[in-house]
Order: sequence, then structure tokens, then C-alpha cells
Amino acid sequence: MKKTLMLGGLAALTLAAAGGVALAQQAPAGVPQRHARADTDNDGRISQAEFVQQRVQRLTASDANRDGTVTVEERQAAMQTRRAERNASHFARLDADSNGAISRSEFDAAHAARAEAGREGARGERSRGHRGGRQGGHGGDMAHRGGRHGAERGPVVIAEVQARATETFARLDANSDGYVSADEGRAARQQMREQRRERMDERRANRQASPAPSASE
Repeated sequence: MKKTLMLGGLAALTLAAAGGVALAQQAPAGVPQRHARADTDNDGRISQAEFVQQRVQRLTASDANRDGTVTVEERQAAMQTRRAERNASHFARLDADSNGAISRSEFDAAHAARAEAGREGARGERSRGHRGGRQGGHGGDMAHRGGRHGAERGPVVIAEVQARATETFARLDANSDGYVSADEGRAARQQMREQRRERMDERRANRQASPAPSASE
């Protein structure tokens, strides 16, 4: 009798990984995932409209009453919906014969695909010669993160997120041609890393320069 593994337990842990494998396979070699997803017309570069849309589309979808503001309740409801959709999609991807159950062979095939994708990714990292090559974006990630953190604190005004994303795009568009290329994105990310390193060095130097408390204290 064929053993089956229903969705849950160990299989559930594999589903998220399988979804990541599918996304990784969709991006062209050497192109960061976020860049590939934002490049909706597949022309190898991201326009301002594509850039801003990527950062507000989830908020817009979460705005149930279409009042331009996403409340905490709307955000939580949208997260639950997305989670259910991801689980269903991942299960369907593993359930190759669509019989409503995941067999051992299907389960093992998912593991094999994940391992192969990992090897491909490692080879891509080495060919780029720098860990930063796998960065999922172009530095404009900050606008998206800001919106997400704002949603955790309270309501988020979509127009404000759009404005921040537009400002971020202008900073990333180094040659002001109206597009952000993958190279510009990598350069922006590298600049962010260098600035972060400089701030850490400055804080370290300040701590070392601070006088030690006297014994009487």
C-alpha cells in the first residue's frame, strides 16, 4: 500500500522551501530575485512605475475598504489569506498526481529539486565572486520594509509609501535615465553596506575613546 504524507508536520516544513525553489527557477541567471520580480515587462531594467508598484501592490491588495489606508486588522487578515494561498500552492506543487496527498516519491522529489537548486545557487554565487550578487533588490528595499514596519505599529497610508518609494527610486537611478538596472541596484546595495560599516567603525572608535570610569566610581 502506498504510503502518503498529508500536509502537516515534516511535509509542511518542505513546502516553503519548494516554493522558494520555484521562484529561483523563474529568474534569469545572474539576475537578483527582487529585480526579476519587479521587472514585469522583462526588459532587464526597472522603471519608476514598476519599482513603486512592487512596493505598494501588497498594501493595495490589503486595503479591503479601499480608503487608501491599511489598518492593522486589514494587514493581519491579508497575511492569513496569503499564508493559506501559499500553503495551497505549495501543496499542489508537491502533489504531482493531484490526488490530494503527497506520496513518499513526491516528497523525495521535492527534496532533490531543492538540493539541486541549492547547488545551482552556490555555483551562481561563485561565478559572481561576491555574496552581494544574490541580493534580492536594488537598495530600494527600504521603502518596502518601512511600509511593513509601519503596518506593525499602526495604520499605513499608501500614498506615503508611494512617495518614499519614488524618492528611493530617484536615488538608485544613478544615470537618471528613468530606469534602475541590476548593476545600479548592486552598486546601491554595496554603498549601503559600506555606509553601515563606516557607522559601525565610528561607533567602535567612540567607545574606545570614551574614558574608563575611575576606581572611586
